[in-house]
Amino acid sequence: MLVLWCPDWPVVVAAAVSGVAVTAPAAVISANRVAACNAVARRSGVRRGMRRREAESNCPELAVFPADDGRDARLFEAVARAVEALVVGVEVVRPGLVAVPVAGAASYFGGEHALVERLLDEVPVECQVGVAEGLFAATLAARCGQFVEPGRAADFLAPLPVTELDQPGADRAELVDLLRRLGLKTLGAFAALPERDVVNRFGADGLLAHRLARGLSERPPLRRRPPPELTLVEEFDPVVERVDVAAFLAKGLAARFCAGLAAHGLACTRLGIHAVTEDGEHLGRVWRCAEPLTPGGVADRVRWQFEGWLRAAPGERPTSGVVRLRLEPEETVEGRSLQLDLWRNGGSAEDDERAARAFVRVQGLLGPDGVLTPVLDGGRDPAGRVRLVPWGDPRERTTPPDATWPGRLPSPSPATVLDRPVPAQVFDAQGRPVGVTDRFQVTAPPHRLTIAGGAGRDVVGWAGPWPAAGDRRRPGPPRARLQLVLAGGTDEPPEAVLVHCAGLENPLWTVEGVYD
Repeated sequence: MLVLWCPDWPVVVAAAVSGVAVTAPAAVISANRVAACNAVARRSGVRRGMRRREAESNCPELAVFPADDGRDARLFEAVARAVEALVVGVEVVRPGLVAVPVAGAASYFGGEHALVERLLDEVPVECQVGVAEGLFAATLAARCGQFVEPGRAADFLAPLPVTELDQPGADRAELVDLLRRLGLKTLGAFAALPERDVVNRFGADGLLAHRLARGLSERPPLRRRPPPELTLVEEFDPVVERVDVAAFLAKGLAARFCAGLAAHGLACTRLGIHAVTEDGEHLGRVWRCAEPLTPGGVADRVRWQFEGWLRAAPGERPTSGVVRLRLEPEETVEGRSLQLDLWRNGGSAEDDERAARAFVRVQGLLGPDGVLTPVLDGGRDPAGRVRLVPWGDPRERTTPPDATWPGRLPSPSPATVLDRPVPAQVFDAQGRPVGVTDRFQVTAPPHRLTIAGGAGRDVVGWAGPWPAAGDRRRPGPPRARLQLVLAGGTDEPPEAVLVHCAGLENPLWTVEGVYD
């Protein structure tokens, strides 16, 4: 496999469209994090995955551009077309990266080195080329500008850091972080593990990464041949001459295409997009994907491809509109990785993507802290266990998973935790206030609860008390929590609440949470 890689492609095209000099530091931002940056920015300390604020503090003169997949794909069409003029079978892995089978072309041009020289002369932008067995090894070889001999892919990969597994679009950050914490710092160390142990510990995702680290292909070489009826052909009347019309039509076509694959238990990993214009011109491109395509992924690639065709430079774009479109699954895998949620339908992925774009737009208006999402973390009290994380930041626990948290409220936790606890009073059967002793015991069984001076409700069940966080060592009145089950009325169902008590004499009670 020969891979041609255009370094920092999103930054290159964004700077070119905006008229920014190539010598200026620049970065593309997505979800308030650096998605790509050029070499000038990296020399100033900017790195992929860094938050925007940190990147701009490291490089105050940094030019920042929003992420735009359509722009990247549209301008990359010229590069793919230049490669296709020399080599048959071009596959666009993502904008900035194309792969082609090297055997036939190398024989025609007199060797791999001669082929690479012709490619570098024809491609109109700066690029690097690598040759190796398998797409993963060839991609890393392109970044190094190396030719890896047949059968030597594993040796080439062995000294490389395990972080190389987290390629754009692969979503292996958690796996890579776990491997590093386990002491597996290189691809060779990971590849040395027995495959059986990898499957037992890391599952299917770990097995795929293990195959890549060993220099094997992403999937076994014998793939199921797609049945002919899975190809989707659509006729357009009137013809499609605008990208927005193509994008609108692509959503429905993508849903039908993926539904046809799912009916056979398949998912697509190589998508062929072929079109015929009104004047009889034939257009085609193959997109390779590391993960099986969802309907949203198919629609995006159809839209990107139409942008590349219809917005190409004069003389390179079609002379008329598209009258026929054919979506062909060039390669399929079993569709188990696309198993849907039990409670959601097939449109959930698109809904999630639409919500994510809305969150990013709100962040652009209100700042990175304008959209926060809750993460359940370690802690003793219910409110302290909820940590708010800005949208786009890693949703990871900050406390060790084996932390015991002595004094923590046992499960179940309240479904609703009140921002401001509501004052309450707890009485025993004789109507006397209930308090908590220095040994964290109630002075009498709770019998009746009043909330905010309202009507009292009988307590039909209770559990606790549990010492509140840190109160065994903190001076002052004893503090504890109880779970109370309140009797229902004629118009009210039974209800369970979490209450907090401070003090023995004149105890202060508050309601902190409500259970469903």
